[in-house]
Amino acid sequence: MHQALVRIVQDRIQEQFINEELFCKHYLQISTEVWWEWQKGRSNLPADVMQKMKGLFSDYEWMLVQKIIRQTILFPEKRNYVVSEYKRLKAIIAKKWLHSDEADVELVSKKSHFPRQSEQQVMKHTVNLRVVMSYGEWGYDDILEFFMPAVIQQQIEDASVDLLEWVDENLEDTYMADEVSAQEE
Repeated sequence: MHQALVRIVQDRIQEQFINEELFCKHYLQISTEVWWEWQKGRSNLPADVMQKMKGLFSDYEWMLVQKIIRQTILFPEKRNYVVSEYKRLKAIIAKKWLHSDEADVELVSKKSHFPRQSEQQVMKHTVNLRVVMSYGEWGYDDILEFFMPAVIQQQIEDASVDLLEWVDENLEDTYMADEVSAQEE
């Protein structure tokens, strides 16, 4: 179970940050030694650090992470592809939301957790594609975020279709492309 969480968190860090060391230093504000010990299951992270780590995910994504972790307990073979399963399910859910005509999609400029000068040293240059299912009640929206290489923004802007159509046609392949290439290595 723990390793499933570690793999999903590592993937999110890889999507957003230049490396884990900078993530630990600037985002979590802990030593890499504490981080490595947690990854190996030898120690727990303090509650405030876990809360920061949870902040990498929307509430809906965190709930999905918990469901996937539970699946790895029931079906241990799923541990081998937990990250690709997480990404695949996110893409499927986002497309279902969009097909319901109840969700919105937007390109979001990078939100920073850092002072301006250190952002370029810590954060990767990515495009954040956000799919939001709104229920008309403040604070209860469900959000899925897809961090993709910044070059995708130009592809979207140059496309002859609108953002919604681009997501419908390309999200799963584009988002899963990094995972497929990582599995091949």
